[in-house]
Amino acid sequence: MDKILIRDLQVEGIIGIHPEERVQKQPLLINLVLYGDTRPAGQSDNIDLAMNYQALSEAVIAHVATGAPLLVERLAEEIADLLFRLAPLAQKVRVRVEKPAALAYTRTVGVEIIRRRQDVATSP
Repeated sequence: MDKILIRDLQVEGIIGIHPEERVQKQPLLINLVLYGDTRPAGQSDNIDLAMNYQALSEAVIAHVATGAPLLVERLAEEIADLLFRLAPLAQKVRVRVEKPAALAYTRTVGVEIIRRRQDVATSP
């Protein structure tokens, strides 16, 4: 299965369980892998047959900017659902959401999930 990679998408959003995290946006690092067949796009050179990483990135940035989940686990699930809605060619997604500023003694903390289209309720 082919992969589309979106690495180190730097966004800011309201996320966290502590009161101070609910007030000010904080940096998040998001990595995405979309699995599917890229041959139609590769053979035709037609963007309409591709998983458009620019459009997907912009949608994730907008989603994070307007949401305010408590947990990174929730945000990862929301992003997976969003990717399946916007990328009908994706059969599986891997979503990693990290909070670089969460703990002073770590570079980053986060969660990584893998979801298959057939297992997600919002899939077409």
